[in-house]
Amino acid sequence: MMFERFTVQARDVVRGAVVQRDRWGHRSVGTEHLLLALLDEEKSSVAVLLRQAGVDPDRVIAEIDRKVGRDTEELGDRDAEALRSIGIDLEAVRSKVEESFGVGALEPPPPRRNRRGLFGGWEFSSPFSPRARKVLELALREAVHLRHRQIGAEHILLGLIREGNGLAALVLTEAGLDLAELRRRTISSLDQAA
Repeated sequence: MMFERFTVQARDVVRGAVVQRDRWGHRSVGTEHLLLALLDEEKSSVAVLLRQAGVDPDRVIAEIDRKVGRDTEELGDRDAEALRSIGIDLEAVRSKVEESFGVGALEPPPPRRNRRGLFGGWEFSSPFSPRARKVLELALREAVHLRHRQIGAEHILLGLIREGNGLAALVLTEAGLDLAELRRRTISSLDQAA
């Protein structure tokens, strides 16, 4: 399986993309979540490379929020207050459910352990979008093309660039980045590390 060839940093990026998906309340991991995960590790070589290329993480977050927003199922304070005004106490409802079904009954289930799951057996509840899967496939192809034995975070970035049609690529190009130049810088960074 290709994930066995991922470096620790690349695996962290993929896991981070799942975390980003959850933070945004989205159903599947998209290219935007991969980009956010790449930017999340401030000291990682890819995050440094992206910042040096002119990527502003705050602007990326704002653009993603503007384009797709957050889809959180949790009720905010205003929602809770509106329900309280018509006689529904969310804390009382939560307490009653937990009394009947156990503490944490309203929480999403944890990832399931599975011998064939991603990264040492973890299987995540929501799938990667077709574009995000394509990015990971292209990361493998980039590593093979460059004759690298392992797939690193840089290869994931190269996969994002090569896929070129996802939200991540759109946000980067709308921010004024030249994807061909970013690709060149990324390959140069890989060459220097070797």
